[in-house]
Amino acid sequence: MSQSPPTSSVACGPCQRGCKNPLQKCTSCGLPQTYETIEFDAEGVCNVCRQAKFKKERIDWTARKADLDALIEQYRGKYDYDCVVPFSGGKDSTFTLYHLIREYKIKPLVVQFNHGFMRSTLVENNERTFKKLGVDVLSFTPNWHVVRRLMLEALIRKGDFCWHCHTGIFSYPMHVALKFKVPLIMWGEPSSEYTAYYDYQDDEIEEVDETRFNRFVNLGITAEDMRGMISKDYDFDPRDLAPYTYPPVAELKKLRVRSVCLGSYIPWDVKPQTDLIQRELGWKGDQVEGMPWDLYPYEKIECHMQGVRDYIKFLKRGYSRVSQMTALDLRNGRITKAEADALVQKYEGQKPYALSLFLDYVGLTEAEFYEIVGKTVVPPHEPDPSTIDDAPRTWDHERWYRETVPLRLKKQAT
Repeated sequence: MSQSPPTSSVACGPCQRGCKNPLQKCTSCGLPQTYETIEFDAEGVCNVCRQAKFKKERIDWTARKADLDALIEQYRGKYDYDCVVPFSGGKDSTFTLYHLIREYKIKPLVVQFNHGFMRSTLVENNERTFKKLGVDVLSFTPNWHVVRRLMLEALIRKGDFCWHCHTGIFSYPMHVALKFKVPLIMWGEPSSEYTAYYDYQDDEIEEVDETRFNRFVNLGITAEDMRGMISKDYDFDPRDLAPYTYPPVAELKKLRVRSVCLGSYIPWDVKPQTDLIQRELGWKGDQVEGMPWDLYPYEKIECHMQGVRDYIKFLKRGYSRVSQMTALDLRNGRITKAEADALVQKYEGQKPYALSLFLDYVGLTEAEFYEIVGKTVVPPHEPDPSTIDDAPRTWDHERWYRETVPLRLKKQAT
């Protein structure tokens, strides 16, 4: 439960686009009371800000680096690959792959789960990165027909259509690790950068394990749960859900799998890391709907549905990715509070062009969409879609896949 901050805490007034009720906000970074895992102290400062301060001042990064050195050497040269690196092609996984190869000269197996919405700039980045670094790559694309039904169910159940992406990105690389018998899996950014599911102040290495998977990755819905949910009105092969299952724990223990984040061992900072991969790998940013294109061309460029995901977050919680990025920049001293507030006021809560594509994917009208999302709103936020403006269209919006075949569901008995 969030603690109520003092009256000096910042609040968004009724004039905030798309927001009827003011929300209490962190006096330091501006994140609202509806933010996942947030708590405020007596000064109105949130727990994410406090742990960011701990990260900078209290963690012995030299010792953490030594731990990483030892971990790499423990597995080097003993298997067909030194480690598995899950890879989306975004800034974090690209930096992780670059750092591990250039710093440690390891032989990784790169594993990519294609969620169905990869953009052309991302594909070009990936090809360039793979060729410059010289790596083996395994890419998997799940059944699109089933993905559409999974998106609809996840939206209805949780107000978050990305279940297939959340679960697939985290579970599939672990299946690959078992299949190839590679016990070390190296992820990139730790969740502690943005939330308090794990806390830097606990001074622990964040394990990407079953506990983490069930705590917040799969939205509390297992693949077996999903099978039962969609089988009532949708014909599918149950084997199509295999990529979304968490591997048997007994098999992971037998292989002695370690699944950890690089950001638990080095001080993670997206801006200089992005500058590095742009300089060394020719990695290119892109426009993302609802974001300041000039300030954050590196953030979540891998998915043309990102604008829809952020829009739903705003409708549910009264903030979106703009608030998350300005909060991060405030913690790192890169912008002022006034600058952050202005960016949030200007860009937050814009309706994306991609929403029309999404509705075709899942077979909903816009009215049905707002009705479904409205059931998942987190109080005291109350959205007001009538006051929301359209987001500018990105340069590549006409290239995005538009579905022309209706989602085929079985008729329910009356």
